[in-house]
Amino acid sequence: MTDENRHDVLIVGGGVSGLTAGIFTARANLDTLVVTHGESILKRNAHLENVPGFPAGVNSRLFLDMTRAQAARNGCIFTDERVIAIERDDEGFVVNTDEGILKADRVIAASWADSTYLENLDVELDKRGSKQYIGTDDNGRTDESGLYAAGRLAAQYHQTVVAAGHGAQVALTLIHDSDVPFYNDWVAPEGYFTERGREVPPGCEEISEAERRRRESQSRELMQSYFEEPHPDGPTMHPSVLAARAEEDE
Repeated sequence: MTDENRHDVLIVGGGVSGLTAGIFTARANLDTLVVTHGESILKRNAHLENVPGFPAGVNSRLFLDMTRAQAARNGCIFTDERVIAIERDDEGFVVNTDEGILKADRVIAASWADSTYLENLDVELDKRGSKQYIGTDDNGRTDESGLYAAGRLAAQYHQTVVAAGHGAQVALTLIHDSDVPFYNDWVAPEGYFTERGREVPPGCEEISEAERRRRESQSRELMQSYFEEPHPDGPTMHPSVLAARAEEDE
């Protein structure tokens, strides 16, 4: 990058798809900025019960907090701004927000449901009432080179695990389209590649048994800290229900 204010990747949206995409791009050593505004619709969920790894379900707001913490732990940086418009420049994209201007080589649109900030670009927008979608190929690429879309905005099913999976898929597509050497994001036991006479592929890592145990212990301690106390926030009610309740109280 020639501009110190330019990021390798800018992700619009701090929901599950955007955060998951950020986890992968940051782990591939791409400088990743996540631009958030408002709150993820996941916060409306009372209790998240269909995501693998949580046999009795998990508090939706806690799940979102943990996913954001994971993205930050792996190198994502965050800014709370509303994206107004995105335009091309000679190197990539200029992202106009309510706070100023951001720049990026590549952009992942992972917001929901507003896509009006994409109207200056050569992309296929499908507006269905209050809901808006953006056309992509099977891997999340749009018609605008360097612009990708993930999650509900890309017409994926309205499920957390689908949003996470699609965010990962789109991020991997972006990584493979970039100049970053990358084979697979995988932590393998020591010797898995090297004892077969192979170099460790880009993006992979071999760790010793002692390091494996250290990481497992650290992960157990961290997870226990997240679940020590109930999450302080309750679910966000749908705005139409809140409006109706307010009318009844008048």
